[in-house]
Amino acid sequence: MKRPWYLCASCREGQFPADVELDIEKTDFSPGVRRMQAMVGQDAPFDHGREQMKVLAGLEVTAKSVERVAEAIGADIAAGEQRAIGKAVQLDLPVIVGEPIPILYVQMDGTGVAVVKKETEGRKGKADGQPAHTREVKLGCVFTQTKWDKEGYPIRDPDSTTYTGAIETAEEFGKRLYLEAWNRGWNRAQKKVVIADGAEWIWNQASLHFPGAIQIVDLYHARQHLWELARKLYPGDQLSQKAWMKVHQKRLLDKGKIEKLVLALRSLESTNTEVLEKIRTEADYFERNADRMRYPKFRRQHLFVGSGVIEAGCKTVIGSRLKQSGMFWTVRGANAIIALRCCHLNGRFEDYWESRRAA
Repeated sequence: MKRPWYLCASCREGQFPADVELDIEKTDFSPGVRRMQAMVGQDAPFDHGREQMKVLAGLEVTAKSVERVAEAIGADIAAGEQRAIGKAVQLDLPVIVGEPIPILYVQMDGTGVAVVKKETEGRKGKADGQPAHTREVKLGCVFTQTKWDKEGYPIRDPDSTTYTGAIETAEEFGKRLYLEAWNRGWNRAQKKVVIADGAEWIWNQASLHFPGAIQIVDLYHARQHLWELARKLYPGDQLSQKAWMKVHQKRLLDKGKIEKLVLALRSLESTNTEVLEKIRTEADYFERNADRMRYPKFRRQHLFVGSGVIEAGCKTVIGSRLKQSGMFWTVRGANAIIALRCCHLNGRFEDYWESRRAA
């Protein structure tokens, strides 16, 4: 292909204006090939993506080129998200017009991803005295609900779930998730719900960015806390564990009688200091989240009381792509692939690609 080249008389730098217009500047690949590399790169390991392009398109590319292109496009998507987050911080948000949304949910969680050594310098690992080997990806999702079944259990609207996430601080992630919720119609939602586990950072961000929303601690996480305590109280005795859980879970937790549950826990005695500390920790946990555990009240409103959507998202969005055996990421590379993957799963990749052509 022949096209004109221009030389700047001042800086002596040359350029091909047509390359910019055709979106082929500083690259060996056409936009169509880069689009394919981005799609296969977000879906599977880069070498597998290379094989897919050879089999399906007859194109010979290297795994490294798939990696570079996918991460470059993901980084461009992430940069666009950061610009939008900056506008949100300045309250320069577009008004999303549409029909009222009966119930809109926000869920969030974190999952660890293995990273290269330089990304964990100075960070403490899970075990005392051990260095960290992972960084936490914070992932959020937004979905809607308009119906429930004959028994009153909620039904998530089909294809209504969108995701956003990154390796970043809780404060940065809170702004990110707020923007996603806003774009999904947060201001039009008649009922707003935040569901998560009992992590303190989550509820800090929920209170900051989603004031007035109904806050619900995932019922199954709450039950897990009781099971952990039961195993401490009766190690190796499953019958006693189940009997204890029948009283404290089915009669108190599941019925939303959290104050009675806290009193029951604080009345427990033990000569083991480790068990006593566990009792105190769990009693504090339930006391702190009491208003988020009124499960009969939430069920009467036909609301979800579990965070299964975001837990599944941690596996499908993050785990299946970034947590395969032998994978170690840089933060920049992981965030680029996460942005690209969320863009694709949210059904926005074609819009992004059209915007590149329009630009």
